[in-house]
Amino acid sequence: MDRVTTIVDVNETNAEQTGFFCMRSKPDADGYRRKLHWLKRRFSEGLKIKIVEDGGHQGFIEYAPIEHAWRAVLGENYMVIHCLWIDEHSIGKGYGSRLLDACIRDAKAQNKSGVAVVTSSGGDTGLEPWLAGKDFFMKHGFELADQAPPSFELMVKRFDDRPVPRFPGDWAERTSKYGKGLIVIRSDQCPFFDQAVQLIAETADEWGLDLHVVNLADSRDARNAPAAFGTFAILYDGKLLSHHPLTKRDLMKRIESMRRS
Repeated sequence: MDRVTTIVDVNETNAEQTGFFCMRSKPDADGYRRKLHWLKRRFSEGLKIKIVEDGGHQGFIEYAPIEHAWRAVLGENYMVIHCLWIDEHSIGKGYGSRLLDACIRDAKAQNKSGVAVVTSSGGDTGLEPWLAGKDFFMKHGFELADQAPPSFELMVKRFDDRPVPRFPGDWAERTSKYGKGLIVIRSDQCPFFDQAVQLIAETADEWGLDLHVVNLADSRDARNAPAAFGTFAILYDGKLLSHHPLTKRDLMKRIESMRRS
């Protein structure tokens, strides 16, 4: 590498100045400010963000102890990765491996039993741009621990023989409790969710639909979410419409399809 590469730890003392990678070009946006506020409440729970810099922000990793992780994952004494993202122009330079290795070292230093991550391998999740694929983690010694519909995988790297984390499995029950209407379940964990909810609200207004937005207050709410992704979901009449943000066209197509079924 031509330039010096460093890994910066984002924490409560430097978060305002360093930022957290996502939406860094729009620090005044509502989504960015909400994420920053969310972060400041999470650092005391053990959440970590590490940014790799090489003349600029090139990628980041975000992770937390499983008892404070914002994914629908159950277990004990594991570290859970929320996000691992490398800028498309920096892929292939080893940044992802460096960030993952830093997380693994941190987990071992805290005497964790391992590291877990929710991945997506295609299908109807629409989360491929949001979640890293399992192949990258398999190259680093992770193995498949569990699966959730429609195509989520729970990958783990074990340090000992204690039980590995799992998905809850009661997805239909979790979804049906929300009842009728158009419902968005969101958190401030991702700054892009703010824009997604605004788009859904505009669509609901145009089509005369009542919209109810549920804001996840803490990691317990995320663990009880109706989808493995944990931090975002769209429901319609007690059924899961999507695990991820949708365009206006796709949202209405799915609603119309559900109405006909």
